[in-house]
Amino acid sequence: MNTKAQYSAFIKNEAKRLGFMSCGISKAEFLEAEAPRLEEWLSKNRHGEMQYMENYFDKRLDPTKLVEGSKSVVSLLLNYYPSETQTEESYKISKYAFGTDYHFVIKDKLKTLLHSIQEEIGDVHGRAFVDSAPVLDKAWAAKSGLGWIGKHSNLLSKQAGSFYFIAELIIDLELDYDTPVIDHCGTCTACIDACPTQAIIEPYKVDGSKCISYLTIELKNEIPNGFSNQMDDWMFGCDVCQDVCPWNRFSKPHNEPLFNPHPELLTKSKSEWQELTKEVFAEIFKKSAVKRTKFTGLKRNINFLNSED
Repeated sequence: MNTKAQYSAFIKNEAKRLGFMSCGISKAEFLEAEAPRLEEWLSKNRHGEMQYMENYFDKRLDPTKLVEGSKSVVSLLLNYYPSETQTEESYKISKYAFGTDYHFVIKDKLKTLLHSIQEEIGDVHGRAFVDSAPVLDKAWAAKSGLGWIGKHSNLLSKQAGSFYFIAELIIDLELDYDTPVIDHCGTCTACIDACPTQAIIEPYKVDGSKCISYLTIELKNEIPNGFSNQMDDWMFGCDVCQDVCPWNRFSKPHNEPLFNPHPELLTKSKSEWQELTKEVFAEIFKKSAVKRTKFTGLKRNINFLNSED
């Protein structure tokens, strides 16, 4: 086994030890195929009010501009599929936000991984990314052979579906590179047919400004009345396109205690959510990604859903 292969095997074994479900590696280079897609998505305003998506266009497509001297992008997947679900009579929260904010959980694991690499291999430099910088994480994960981009634009894996977080380590170490897998969506259109707001405008193209996740999290103004009776009771995020995907039959519950939900999150009814106070919000969502929308944002969403009932 050559040195690059040894280093790559070490990184993948260490990732597994830290609880990541998969690890794939790509050469750090310009993402040529992604450039026209990103350009079209932005020019057609499919990012809505997410102005930050327009920033750092070059860095989004080229990791060597983001991390000086970078040679490899190490992509990692961390399962968040829960073993428990909310009560039927409730406003819904996307499964990824059930437990502790994933940014904290994964950042710690990535720092540990980088430290292990430095201890084992030596003078390796790099940066960890969790959905927090201009990195096209799904494109890198696909390039690294961890899955393919589905018609709903999420990464899909034959073994595990799509309920996982994607993170990257971009490092200045040459490694053995993985190859992409083929698309296994076939003629299936389950996600397109099920999307409550028709946000998947054609296979592989999502109008972010119509997506319930965008409307309940990213949108800072009032939710447009045109979406009345289309929100499917989602008060934070939306999982519909993933829930209906046949590949998610293979999702297995995670074993990360930090992703376990606050018990009240699972049991609250619609009327109890309508009476939500700042204090209860702070208690249930103390370390949760739901804090992103703030108490006022979640109340806005609940009030909008309540006006539909």
